[in-house]
Amino acid sequence: MTAGQHDQDGEVEPSALTPTAIYRPGQRPAAPASPGPVLPTPGTGQPPTQPTDAAPPPAPLVFSVGDIPGLRPRWRRGDGGEVAGDDVVLVDSLDRATWQVVAAWLRDSASVATRRTRLQVLAAFLRWLKTLKPPVALLEVSEDHLIAYRDAAATGTLAVGVRTPGKPLGPATLAKQRANLSSLFRYARRRKVIAHNPAADIHTPAVSRRGTTPAMTREETLQLREGISRLASSQPGRAAAVALLAGIGARVGALPALTVGDIRTVLDDDGREHVTVQFRNKGGEKEALPLSGLALQTLQPLIVGRPASALLFTKADGRPIDRDWVNAGLTAAAIAGGIPRERAQSFTPHWLRTTVITELLEDDVAPDVVQKIALHQSVDTTMRYNRRRTALKEHQLYDLEQRREAGRQQSQRAEEG
Repeated sequence: MTAGQHDQDGEVEPSALTPTAIYRPGQRPAAPASPGPVLPTPGTGQPPTQPTDAAPPPAPLVFSVGDIPGLRPRWRRGDGGEVAGDDVVLVDSLDRATWQVVAAWLRDSASVATRRTRLQVLAAFLRWLKTLKPPVALLEVSEDHLIAYRDAAATGTLAVGVRTPGKPLGPATLAKQRANLSSLFRYARRRKVIAHNPAADIHTPAVSRRGTTPAMTREETLQLREGISRLASSQPGRAAAVALLAGIGARVGALPALTVGDIRTVLDDDGREHVTVQFRNKGGEKEALPLSGLALQTLQPLIVGRPASALLFTKADGRPIDRDWVNAGLTAAAIAGGIPRERAQSFTPHWLRTTVITELLEDDVAPDVVQKIALHQSVDTTMRYNRRRTALKEHQLYDLEQRREAGRQQSQRAEEG
């Protein structure tokens, strides 16, 4: 951007060239950029040092993290917000230099789902930092601070930043915390704001290789399909959303951003036409999955005659949908299909994803193929849904015993003959 130009959020300082950056809410750059930001030296008490090859500071793009796509603050249920408003306020209250790094890091991810996870994890960590005596600034965190935070989370002694104080967090949650905080400090180090990543060598408990979210039974999936068909006449949007999740096992977090243009017809190598839906995976890359059957049938009314830029799913008042909206549709469809109300109310959108992945594995689809369908970054994640591997009725020791018994009976018949 050249001198004197304006962007959509505010004026650029007229006497300076300003490459990429993000400034704290409500503030404009008051002077030309310095050679580089200052390096705090975490936990040493030593004065900061100035790097000679620091990355350029950010230029104003947003003035609140709530302005970053996917991070619209939610103040009350159903107001169209996407993340907790208190989390946005907490991050926006950081000092200017820290806020710049955090806001740029949040926006650095191309995935809306990842941005939301990053904000949630960071806000919880910031609340814990405020309880320390004396409080510790985010960019002055040391490895010892992170170890203390991990141990507090693992033992249930966290009193802030958790849904249920006093309840230990599981290995998967601890791993998510560590991964996201390490990502932040790694980004700050890349921008030469800190000298090293204090989370680089933090270890967390091994995550179980067995998934905990149950899958629906085959009978329940048939009942749900019937319920979706019945729901389509009165709530076509919700029916289509549930059918899409039940048909291809997509993440529910991907639905709010889908547009009509994401449903498209493509030609295969053999010249056949296929209707696909295009998603962004967690890495921000676009992936297309084929649509057929009930999912395609229920989506058709939402596509015909609408512009490609229109949101595929919206609430009755035109606002974007959220997880609660989808969950209500899932419950309604399950009940309409004859599933008992108490059981139907226990279903969550992730059950649909779990069911699709589980059924594919049970039908002997190759794990690497299922990985691509599920948009998993690692096949290890996919194999957590392999119920046959962990079900005792399928245990290999039973097979061993049956083979031995069959061999004994065969030998016995040979001797008698």
